[in-house]
Amino acid sequence: MAQMGFFDLSDRYASLDAKKDPLVENDAVVPWEELGPTLEAVWRKPAPARKSRAGRKLIDAVVMFKALVLGALYNLSDDQIEYQLRDRLSSMRLLGLGLEGRVPDAKAVCLYREGLAQAGMVEALFERFDGYLARQDCISRGGQVLDAAIVPAPKNRNTREENQAIKQSELPEGWADEPAKRSQKDTDARWTKKRRRSHYGYKNHVNVDRKHKLVRRHRVSDVGLNDSRAVDHLLMRDNTGSGVWADAAYRSEEIDSKLRDRKLRSQVHRKGMRGKPLTEQAKNSNRTKSSVRVRVEHVFGAQANDMGGTLVRTIGLVRARAKIRMKSLVYNMRRLNPCPA
Repeated sequence: MAQMGFFDLSDRYASLDAKKDPLVENDAVVPWEELGPTLEAVWRKPAPARKSRAGRKLIDAVVMFKALVLGALYNLSDDQIEYQLRDRLSSMRLLGLGLEGRVPDAKAVCLYREGLAQAGMVEALFERFDGYLARQDCISRGGQVLDAAIVPAPKNRNTREENQAIKQSELPEGWADEPAKRSQKDTDARWTKKRRRSHYGYKNHVNVDRKHKLVRRHRVSDVGLNDSRAVDHLLMRDNTGSGVWADAAYRSEEIDSKLRDRKLRSQVHRKGMRGKPLTEQAKNSNRTKSSVRVRVEHVFGAQANDMGGTLVRTIGLVRARAKIRMKSLVYNMRRLNPCPA
């Protein structure tokens, strides 16, 4: 093998730049320095709380967060994140690592994600970045589009009695004596049926602004929560448009009343009822609304296809919430380059 030349690495990076490396383009537009204090609060103990200065120094919190961003971009496991950071020049450069630099290992990535999840910091980071979007004139414009998508999780093979106990927020018989088994069981995920197919996992409820297709509000729940029950959390007042688009699952007198109280204009699809099908006028109205409502499907499509899928490999609602919210945050970062017209 030939010896590495002095300019070989810079030449490789130059060739990546010529191909418009998307990681470099994202790195240039995301305000990492603004997120730094929030990230450090989770990763590093305050000076008075540290027992001593001995031991290995922690990797910079922004570097650790960039590793999580890389994982969310391509739906990588912790081991895959470590592998990509050791193997790919573009991934190394995103984190500011050289060939001789210390690479975050899978355990460190796992610990940092767990710290963010338990502290509920991903939501704080999402709101901070949303404020940055507003300062870049990417404010929420044109109205808001509501929808929800099922996020699958690895299925638990429980008995019917065990599932019944879990639904009643009780610990199934015998689980208390088997901590190893209990630690591998997700008691927060649920089953539901959609179009005659069974689904297990969680649900990602989002509010997307009509103009930019950026996620502005979100909520993560178990998959059994009805879409309409997340509306209070999703609706926002600072959109420049008053229209609210959503599919027929959000159509009810209660939701129409909430929209009127907030001086919002309902563009929710109408739905037929047994013995009272939709008129042709109502069908045409729904088709017109669909041309706007479909923009939220582009968001879910980007997360499912361009970003490596949406399967969560974590256990429990707290970790799933952090993972899914991270996906929405990274989607906004990815779409910011440049601010969409």
